[in-house]
Amino acid sequence: MRIIQAEKITSLVAALCIEAAHNLPPNQIKLLKRVASSEKGLPANLLKLILKNAETARKDLYPLCQDTGTAVVFLEIGQNVFIDGDVNKAVDAGVRKGFKEGYLRKSIVSCPLFKRENTTDNTPAVLHISFVKGDKIKVKVLLKGGGAENTSRLKMFAPADGKKEISDFIVQTVKEAGAKACPPLTLGVGIGGDFEQCAFLAKKALTRKSKNRNKFYAAFEEELLSGVNALKIGPQGLGGKTTALAVYIETAPCHMASLPVAVNVCCHSHRFKEGEI
Repeated sequence: MRIIQAEKITSLVAALCIEAAHNLPPNQIKLLKRVASSEKGLPANLLKLILKNAETARKDLYPLCQDTGTAVVFLEIGQNVFIDGDVNKAVDAGVRKGFKEGYLRKSIVSCPLFKRENTTDNTPAVLHISFVKGDKIKVKVLLKGGGAENTSRLKMFAPADGKKEISDFIVQTVKEAGAKACPPLTLGVGIGGDFEQCAFLAKKALTRKSKNRNKFYAAFEEELLSGVNALKIGPQGLGGKTTALAVYIETAPCHMASLPVAVNVCCHSHRFKEGEI
C-alpha cells in the first residue's frame, strides 16, 4: 500500500490549473495549425490570430481567455493507494491556490438562482473520481468556459432511433450554437448510460486525444466532424471550412427502453492538462 499525502493532490491540481489556463495542449495546437493551412482569406487569418494568441499566452503567461472557466477535475486513484487527508478539500484547495497564484478570473457563484454571490476563489470544483489498478493517482484538469458550456445539449432518444437521428441532433446543436461557442470547436459526445452518466461521458470525451478505439465509433466521429464542418460556420462564426477540430465519442451500456445522447461543446481554447502522482 502506497501512502500519498493529500497535499500532493493540492499542489498538482494548482499547477495544472495554471498550466491549462496559459498553455494549449500540443494536440490542440497541431489541429489548429493543420486547419489553418487548409483555409484561405478571413478564416485563415482568424486561425492565425488564434494561434498567435496561444503563443502569446504561453510565452507571457496571459490567460488564453478572459473566462478561465469552471475547474473540472478527474481523479483516477490506484487501488493500492491510501490518501492521507480529505480528497475533496485537497482538490478545492488546489483550485483555490492555482486561481490565486495564476491571477485567474474567479467565475463560480454560490447560489445558482437567487443571490449569485461569487465564491471569490473559483471553488467548488466539479470532481469526478474513479478507481483503477496500481499505486498512482492520475489528475486531469479541464477548464470549461461558460459560453461553450451553455450551448451543450442532452436528448433522450427512442431506442428505434439510429445514427441519422443522433447525427442530426449533434449537427443541429452546433448550428444553434453558431458563433456563441467560439469555434472552431471540440465536441465531446456521450451515448448511452442514463441521463446523468450520458452527460458525464460527453464531458469525459473532451479529455481524449485520439480517435475511438472502436472502429464503428471512430468512423462515426469522422462522419460527425464532416457533418458539422459542412455547416460552414467557420472560425469565430465568420465562415470557412473549419467549424470543429475534432469529435470524440464515449459510450456506455444503457436500458433497453432508452438511448440518451449528450453533446458537450468546447471552444477553440480547449484547456486541458494532466499529471500523475
